Amino acid sequence: MTNVTTMADAVSDGVADGDQVYLAGFTHLIPFAAGHEMIRQGLCDLDLVRATPDLIYDQMIAAGCASKVTFSWAGNPGVGSLPAFRRAAEEGVPTEIELEEYTHFGMIAALQAGASNLPFAPLRGFIGSDLPEHNENIARVESPFDDDYVYAVAPIEPDVTVVRAQRADENGNAHLWGIQGEQKIAALAADTVILTVEELCSEETIRSDPNRTLLTGDDVDYVVEDPYGSHPSYAQGYYGRDNEAYIEWAEIASDVDQVEAWLDEWVYDVEDRREYVEKLGASQLLELEPESDYATPVDMGRY
Repeated sequence: MTNVTTMADAVSDGVADGDQVYLAGFTHLIPFAAGHEMIRQGLCDLDLVRATPDLIYDQMIAAGCASKVTFSWAGNPGVGSLPAFRRAAEEGVPTEIELEEYTHFGMIAALQAGASNLPFAPLRGFIGSDLPEHNENIARVESPFDDDYVYAVAPIEPDVTVVRAQRADENGNAHLWGIQGEQKIAALAADTVILTVEELCSEETIRSDPNRTLLTGDDVDYVVEDPYGSHPSYAQGYYGRDNEAYIEWAEIASDVDQVEAWLDEWVYDVEDRREYVEKLGASQLLELEPESDYATPVDMGRY
């Protein structure tokens, strides 16, 4: 049985207006193509959850997809703030958004509770913080054993989590290497998981190198082969981070008309990621190629 489908069908079948959506990946393997498809399909009223909402959420907010953002840090890494995020939060443009903020560890604890089917997760990280006063999903809990206390966070259980990896077989057994973040627990906490990869490979390749297996097919509902689906983020062993795109976005996003023009050119007027890649051009892709290929399977021996 195969879980392979197109990005358009995965988003159409798997994501609905009003869903809580988690696009996973900590600087690495961010699923930009999935976010662009959600924009293209006109999804709205989404609760966009992500430890570090960066360009993709700025673009989705600018397109009117979001009514809420649940996060622990927001910014354009190495560049500055997110102009569309700020406009929505401060001015209600293009729509008002609700903010639910955590610390990084608080966000991870909430995901871990969701992944573990627990009613809450305890942590000390909010002691001395004013975040519990502004977030109803953070509560002080007295110790049942002594006079100490901690804080508890309610579980985060997304309706949909999108995970990007380097490769997977058609059943959704996925290899990921390089920087890993919250991908696994964000997937395990979710009702629906869309896995998007640079390339499909054989089951034998996955089995040959079990140390790289992040998700198994039992956890995955849709598998999408979408080369360069993380651009302008990077995919270790496939292409590097397009730093210029991050810098350019700061200027583009500072003006509403420029943002709308960018969305028209790079999202609405392209059918899918293949057309997006063709628009980028071969010279741009060659500049992002890694010097060495570290994606080859490792021979673990017979078993």
